[in-house]
Parts: sequence; structure tokens; C-alpha cells
Amino acid sequence: MTDQLLAPLDTADLAALAEASTATLTTQLFKLGLRNTYLAGLRGLSRHAPRMVGEAFTLRYIPAREDIDTLDVFADYDHPQRLAVESVQPGQVLVMDCRGQGRAASAGHILLTRLAARGASGIVTDGTLRDVEGIGDLRLPVFAAGPAAMTNLAQHHAVDLQVPIGCAGVPVYPGDVLVGDADGVVCVPRHLVPVIAQPAREQEELEAFLQRRVAGGAPLRGTYPPDEHTLRAYDESRAAVSDAR
Repeated sequence: MTDQLLAPLDTADLAALAEASTATLTTQLFKLGLRNTYLAGLRGLSRHAPRMVGEAFTLRYIPAREDIDTLDVFADYDHPQRLAVESVQPGQVLVMDCRGQGRAASAGHILLTRLAARGASGIVTDGTLRDVEGIGDLRLPVFAAGPAAMTNLAQHHAVDLQVPIGCAGVPVYPGDVLVGDADGVVCVPRHLVPVIAQPAREQEELEAFLQRRVAGGAPLRGTYPPDEHTLRAYDESRAAVSDAR
């Protein structure tokens, strides 16, 4: 387990990420040359949870071995899976590396309920989860590859906390920021949060304006992407809103 002190992120930057879609964030990261930041194949399992924004707390699994991974190990409260749940801090997202293997669940309703009670911002796994009917009612953003009834011990052996992992083929380092919405999950490298946060908010505002123009009958040519005339109209609309305040 790596215990590394990280400088706090600016709350204004986190707020900007919270307002930006994962689609916008992947575009901003793409502009910087990062093309592998979207955790493909995961879907939201929470019916009532808010958008997810939080710092990664990582847990790594390796393949299980029958003589080691027996039900008796869960009597140990310091079992790495249990320890991870009890170590996640408010505002953090538990991110689990299950090697994309989903025959056995990586966690279940009770553990996720404990995460919610601890103030976690979400959970992300490239494996599966059990008890998804109950999980769906939690006010905790949950993203996984799907459901599975089998206990994690049949396929997963928890080994490391707070180390770099791969989740759904994406590198995730402790402290990176995970953002999740209806389109899925994107990992924003921590050092790039202040670089893309405000541009992402600006992109959202511009695209909302363009969306309204297109919905009103404007053609794509000159509108999307916007030409000088459309950008001038956008600036005027922003000025009008600012004056009204």
C-alpha cells in the first residue's frame, strides 16, 4: 500500500468537472494527446445517485487460488477488500482492478452500503457486483460491468491498496479524478485537473448554446463547429446574460 501525500485539489476545479459531461472531458483530454481515459464497458447501476466526481482510491485483485481464497478469510477484518472499504475517505471513489473478469462479483450490497455511509463519492469496477437490486437503491454512484451472483473469492484475490492499477484498460493512479455520468466513466489524471477543468466548463457553455441553435433550425455549416458569426452571437448572448445579472 502506497501512502503518498497529495496536494489538495482546487474545489473550484472539482466543481467545474462536476458540471462537465464525460464526453466533454474526453474531448479536453484528447486535445492534450490522451486517448485512453474512458473506461469502456461499464454501466451505472444506481437508480437515484448523483453524478460521480471523486479522487481514486485503488484496490487491485489478482486471480484467486483455491487453497488460499476460502470463506474463512472473511473472518479477518484486515482482509484487503474489507480494509479498502474501511479506508476510503469522503470524496474518494473506490476503483477496483478485476482484470476485466466478471464471473465472480468484486463486492456486494453490504460493502457498498458501508462505502455510502463513509461518504464515498462512488465505486468503479471493471468486474461485476452482486446484490444489484439493493445496490440500485443506494445514493452512491456505482459503475460496473454488470451483475454476478458468485462471491469474489471464486475468481479474485485482493492484494494491493493505493497502487497504480488498470481498470477497464485505463491506467488509474491513486488520487486521479474519476467522473461518471450516463455515458460512463472517465479518468482525469490528477495533474491535469487544473488544466482542463475551466476549459471543460467553457466547452459545456458553448455547446449548450450551439445545441439551442441547432434545435432552432440552424444548419451544421457555420454552427457546429461554430464560425466567426456564431461565435460572435455566442459572445453577445453571454454579455446579455452578464448584464442582466
